[in-house]
Amino acid sequence: MRKIFPLYVPINATKEEIEELLPCEIGILGGTGNYDPAIFSVAKEIKVYTPYGPPSDNIIVGLVKGRKVAFLARHGRHHTIPPHEINYRANIWALKSLGVQRIISPAACGSLQPEKIKPGEFVIVNQIFDRTFGQRKDTFFEGGVVGHVEFADPFCPELRKIIIDCARELDYKIHEEGTYVCINGPRFSTRAESLFYKNQGFSVVGMTAYPECVLAKEAEICFATIAMPTDVDVYGIRPVTAEQVAKSMRENIERVRKLLYRVVEAIPKERNCSCSKVLDFALY
Repeated sequence: MRKIFPLYVPINATKEEIEELLPCEIGILGGTGNYDPAIFSVAKEIKVYTPYGPPSDNIIVGLVKGRKVAFLARHGRHHTIPPHEINYRANIWALKSLGVQRIISPAACGSLQPEKIKPGEFVIVNQIFDRTFGQRKDTFFEGGVVGHVEFADPFCPELRKIIIDCARELDYKIHEEGTYVCINGPRFSTRAESLFYKNQGFSVVGMTAYPECVLAKEAEICFATIAMPTDVDVYGIRPVTAEQVAKSMRENIERVRKLLYRVVEAIPKERNCSCSKVLDFALY
């Protein structure tokens, strides 16, 4: 999967205009409430085809501070795809085919430690705990070549540090590490489940970071999640509602946009992490 040639159809541009914007360096997966790629100075839309079917939506390719960026709304731009039905493999494959080497993934979540992590703060998670119960396709290896990727550290340390440094420069309240519990969804957790996660010391709970992170790892793409707590999970005073999550995300959009704008500019051209060499030690 180290070299994939893109198969796409331009939507609002000529093929020549699209080719000037490829290959993309950086991918952004827009999450709940974050569908407006307003950080682009130049933006064109393409429909990308993959061996795994269509990605969640057409992809926006364009320029952000002179860098070539691809933007994909993981739930579809009108939020029509629930988390358990997202075609994660198609999404990651599509971004890889466009040349993406780094993916930044803002994602709504619930705080499991409200005494420390408040709604509106950002958590730059460094660990994940999978509770999707094997319901999602989470590998590109399905026979033939067998790969076993190392996954002790699911998120790219270099990309995480860049995000942390940029958030500090913006004077944002952030948490530099934490564990993201990924549930299958689309339902929220029961009180018993939330209390279990809280008592384990986990930081946030969400529905999309897995298998995005492991598929990116297999594709040798640097991946980092910006977890954005929109609520205190259900064990708190009142249950979580979709309306509450959407309202909190709307309030966070401009802050996320400013952070992404700064991060894209700060990302170095060359990678100094081990993400690009994962398959060197994974194939048998």
